[in-house]
Amino acid sequence: MAAQRQAAEGGAGEHRSEHFVIVFPGYNRPWAAWIARRLEVRGHTVTLHRWNPPRDEPLEHAFEDLLLSGGRVVLVLSDWFFQLGPRREGEWNDVLRGFLHRNANRFAAVTLTNRPLPPATAALQPVDLWAIGAEEAEWRLLTRLGLPPDGPVRERAGSTSRYPNDPPVVWGEVPLRNARFTGRDDLLLDLQQRLGDARPGTAVCALVGMSGIGKTQLAAEYAHRFGPDYDVVWWVPADLRGTLRERYGELAPELGLVSGSEPGERIRVLREALRRGEPHGRWLLVFDGWDELEGADALLPHGPGHVLVTSRNRDWGRTTDVVDVPGFARHESTAYLLRRAPHVTADEAEQVAAEYRDVPLSLAQAAALLGESRMPVAEYLRMVRDGTAGHPGRPGLEGFSESSLTSWAIMINRLRAAQPQAVELLTLATCFAPGRIPIGLVHGIPQAELPEGLAWIATDPAGWTRAVDALVTYSVLTRDSRVSAAAAGKGDPGPGHETIHMHRLVHSILLRLTAPEERDSYRRVVRRLLAEADPGQPLEAAHWPRYAELLPHLEPSGALTSTNTRVQNTVLNCLRYCLRGGEFELGGELAERVREHWSEFLAPDAKPMLDLTTQQGSILRSSGRFQTAHALDRALLERLREAQPGDEHALMTASNCLAQDLHYLGHYAEAHQMQREVLRSAMRLLGPDDYTTLSNRHNVALALRQLGRYADAYEMDVETLRRREALLRARHAATLFSGTACARDLRLMGRYRDALARQELGMRLHVQVLGAQHPQTLGARHNLVMCERRAGSPHQEVGRVMASLLEQFQQVYGRGHYQTAVFLTDYGNYLREHGDLGRARALTEEAAAVFTTVLGAAHPITTGMMANTGLVLQAAGDRSGAMGLFEAAYAGLSATLGPDHPWALCCALNAARGRYFNDRFEDAAELSRDTLRRTRHALGEDHPMTLTAQTALAADLRSLRERAEADKQEEDALQRLTRTLGAQHPHTLSARQRVRPSWDFEAHMG
Repeated sequence: MAAQRQAAEGGAGEHRSEHFVIVFPGYNRPWAAWIARRLEVRGHTVTLHRWNPPRDEPLEHAFEDLLLSGGRVVLVLSDWFFQLGPRREGEWNDVLRGFLHRNANRFAAVTLTNRPLPPATAALQPVDLWAIGAEEAEWRLLTRLGLPPDGPVRERAGSTSRYPNDPPVVWGEVPLRNARFTGRDDLLLDLQQRLGDARPGTAVCALVGMSGIGKTQLAAEYAHRFGPDYDVVWWVPADLRGTLRERYGELAPELGLVSGSEPGERIRVLREALRRGEPHGRWLLVFDGWDELEGADALLPHGPGHVLVTSRNRDWGRTTDVVDVPGFARHESTAYLLRRAPHVTADEAEQVAAEYRDVPLSLAQAAALLGESRMPVAEYLRMVRDGTAGHPGRPGLEGFSESSLTSWAIMINRLRAAQPQAVELLTLATCFAPGRIPIGLVHGIPQAELPEGLAWIATDPAGWTRAVDALVTYSVLTRDSRVSAAAAGKGDPGPGHETIHMHRLVHSILLRLTAPEERDSYRRVVRRLLAEADPGQPLEAAHWPRYAELLPHLEPSGALTSTNTRVQNTVLNCLRYCLRGGEFELGGELAERVREHWSEFLAPDAKPMLDLTTQQGSILRSSGRFQTAHALDRALLERLREAQPGDEHALMTASNCLAQDLHYLGHYAEAHQMQREVLRSAMRLLGPDDYTTLSNRHNVALALRQLGRYADAYEMDVETLRRREALLRARHAATLFSGTACARDLRLMGRYRDALARQELGMRLHVQVLGAQHPQTLGARHNLVMCERRAGSPHQEVGRVMASLLEQFQQVYGRGHYQTAVFLTDYGNYLREHGDLGRARALTEEAAAVFTTVLGAAHPITTGMMANTGLVLQAAGDRSGAMGLFEAAYAGLSATLGPDHPWALCCALNAARGRYFNDRFEDAAELSRDTLRRTRHALGEDHPMTLTAQTALAADLRSLRERAEADKQEEDALQRLTRTLGAQHPHTLSARQRVRPSWDFEAHMG
């Protein structure tokens, strides 16, 4: 080889620029682009020409047209090149031996296949580029064209083209390439142009069309065909939100991004990296089957890369570029049929295409049946039409003709006669949900426990392979790419790991055509498979991808109606996963369906029903549906109280759930009393150091905090922290949670420096243990930035962190969640304090609207939000409107929480300020005196709110010309502020400058 190279390079003449026409089938575009690039960097000009001459055009005429360019023609030969049309081999040989041989000086060729090509191809003297490296391929190409391999190369930045044999750096389980993919070249080129021409950050295209029209196949072909243009190609099944988030988040570790295991955290880190284009700027993400658009804006990535979405939902057109996916063009339909069923004539292919209205999924099944059976088309069409006539009233499927349903029935009957095991396997597959099906799990069940029709699976591995192969051949299903990837990297994983993929529409059709009496026994098998596959640890994030995979199959398998204890535990574990994984909407829907079914055969106080109610109530609370959770938990508790004999443990759990509901509904005193009772029960039944007892102790401290008894809450939280450190150790999530609670207590007590020091340490541990975007870490970060703000940290840094946190809250919870609203409240207060009144007002009003919707208009938090809105109005000059809101908030909170509650005192302080700025000086001074007295009693003489009230009173006294008393109050307040907060703290500086103080309302709920 070295000698050949030396001879070739030595014989090369002087460099001259030439023009080349690269002729390729659309399937091989990556190779054509690479060849073109290697010629262009050596100073040559290139035209790319996609090869797809009409079948009725003589081949010689098509080749004659290629010579009109005046340049040399390079043919990219592969199986696809000779299949287009298709044409008889004799016609190819005639042209190769005649016209191409006569014009050999104008034609050259490369081959991309290890299969035999027509013998006369030798006339083109093709060079083989199959399965070789880039350097060798380039040398062979240039040598064949008579170009100097060592000539000057002028690469331009940003214009490289990856060698097609080199895969992208990250390739994320794109479906296996369909070797029978036909046509769609114009659509694919249109897609490429739309994505390439879009402004950075907006390159999103949605492929929209009815089911079975070929959207997924089109997206997969795009990923394979244009994959060399990207460094990262990642495929996300998006038909279920849980699967979407899990799979999407898995890209973060693939890119080497540091993140925890919680999906929301991974997605936030990932979106930020994709936006920056780090570590790769050329990326393609495909979201397949994304029909539910709620929350899409918070998930879609933006940046220098491209996004493809497949969907049946036309609403994507409101926010993205939509490409309508039609059926095949008629010539594409006939070409597909002719290739798949060679015995079919062009006229017959036209008849079949017309029968199925050019719908790709229907044509794929018809072509598979015709190709495998070699049935005469006339007989096939007669059977299809006779079958259709026999079922005139049968309901159809969207976009799917009766003819197609009959064709599927014919196929199943042929399989039943020739390959009965394939039909048994097919029936088993219909007992799962459509999409990805882990059907190989059935190999884990002993033969004696399998139904009679499936007993062969345990003893006939060859029969299993034949059955799956037959279903693949008949286009019933495809093998999942993940299994193939595993086999490629680690050897064949075996049939026990076999995973298949069944189209949603095919699944619907087969449900109609397979025997329901068989499915009953097969569903029992699937239910057992799901129970066997349950990791049993739904609280561990490492197992969440498995639960996301099991969830879709619960209902189709009948797991929701099962009386088997193991199956019921799997259902409950899936609910626990939904709660811990943040899939509240999905979990709420599942819990409601489970309740409907279990209520038919389980008593309300049965153990599974009690567990279901506990999980459902927790999911409802976590999603902000507090009233619904309260009704559910109260009904359960009443039943348990009436039951004889009573179950003390169940009563304790139910009481704890109801107490949490009362807490979120704003009934703080009642919640506190009930939590005290629960704690006493836990101490008696479980002991002081049990995990559940410590959780109940934490809840009592939470109730105390909401009552404004911050010092009492701190005392209890410190004791809980000490016990958790002894029982669980310092790095356990529950221990970290107690640490944040202690820091929050200290902050509310006005001990800002102590709170900041504790929360800084806790924050580092949160990131190390749980990851930067775990919901608990997010709460800790929120408390930390509030500690920094209260401690007087530079406001620019606080503002930067808050802006970042808002995006994270939106990513983890969504914009309308109450946790996000809590943060919006604090961020709006910060923005108002630093002069951004427009954004402050928008965020404050948005938070208030969420609280009104979630909590109700009479909730203490909703009432307190009026104070924040009033502060924005006052800063904007609307003093009268502000005072009205201040007075309403003060009156409302005094009535519901009592006049000594810190929230009421906060609103009293602002109401006095409102009176002051509306020239009601005597009223202001009167309220300020009362507020100072109450604040000293509730929070202590040195609390920042107390000193703020004292500063406010000094201002009011000065307005009444009571200067001596004003100076005395002011001097005392300044001394205390300097001692407790420091001389340079913003509160101290503001008091020294005699700025009339205010106090913003914090809407904390935990």
